[in-house]
Amino acid sequence: MKVLVTGASGMLGRETALALARRGEDVRVLQRRPAGLDGVEEVLGSVSDAAALERACAGVDAVVHLAAKVSITGPHEEYVETNVRGTERLLAAARAAGASRFVMVSSPSVAHGGSALVGVGTTPADPAAAHGSYAVTKAQAELLALAADAPGFAVVAVRPHIVIGPGDTQLVQRIADRARAGRLPLLDDGAALIDTTYVDNAVDALVAALDRAEHVHGQAFVVTNGEPRTVAEWLASICEAAGVPAPARRVPSSVAKVAGSVVERVWTGLRAADEPPMTRFLAEQLSTAHWFEQRSTREALGWEPRVPLEEGFRRLAAGFEPR
Repeated sequence: MKVLVTGASGMLGRETALALARRGEDVRVLQRRPAGLDGVEEVLGSVSDAAALERACAGVDAVVHLAAKVSITGPHEEYVETNVRGTERLLAAARAAGASRFVMVSSPSVAHGGSALVGVGTTPADPAAAHGSYAVTKAQAELLALAADAPGFAVVAVRPHIVIGPGDTQLVQRIADRARAGRLPLLDDGAALIDTTYVDNAVDALVAALDRAEHVHGQAFVVTNGEPRTVAEWLASICEAAGVPAPARRVPSSVAKVAGSVVERVWTGLRAADEPPMTRFLAEQLSTAHWFEQRSTREALGWEPRVPLEEGFRRLAAGFEPR
């Protein structure tokens, strides 16, 4: 296949593009900055640029769409432009180019209204219930993508949950930096159970969705390692891998949620470039259980995670070692 991967400047997009290239696919990537991936054709541009999308989609058989605005604060319109309108433009360009498969990379946050998710399956995306601009706009984008599913254009949505891996700057490095600066508290007692996905397993799931798109089209799937850990244990493992102190200070989640709401509004109003110390969405994620039933996902995609979580943390630690 000739496959377009958007968002290859991020860890998951990069590793997905490389995995497809290694197995012999003709891979093209679209991102704002050169990624320098061996054996991969690059188109520089964004999902806001119609001309770049036309060039990127020309002649492709399939698309794996990861490009998104991923942050915990910022003007809502920026999320709409990239996550919603960008997805809409890409869907149109892919259909016009004759692509037959489209894998939409989404997030479990599209169906998380803030309450505990305990062993649940993949529930529908709900923009009205999702919290935060990222989750709301990703929910809207996922619904747009699944609505485009049609004969000859098979669309699948995959929601990898908390993807970790060496070189990750979106999550792992932020946690390490916050812990190093003493800005990473435990909310309540850190006992909420959460799922994690090691990057190699997430890549395998995206490739499996691409391969099985014609059989599972029109559906969304949450993907995880299926090994829930407490927030305290999970944060401690990341901090140990990074060689920084694990969080010891505790803050009531109720206080963190209220403070996070206020801080988020202030940061957005100031258009501050740095990350706020807390947002309501972050407080919910660090204090609420969210782990998922995986049997149906694995059966549908014909996929199993091949890297256990403990091995994932060992690889994460190796990635932090000086070279």
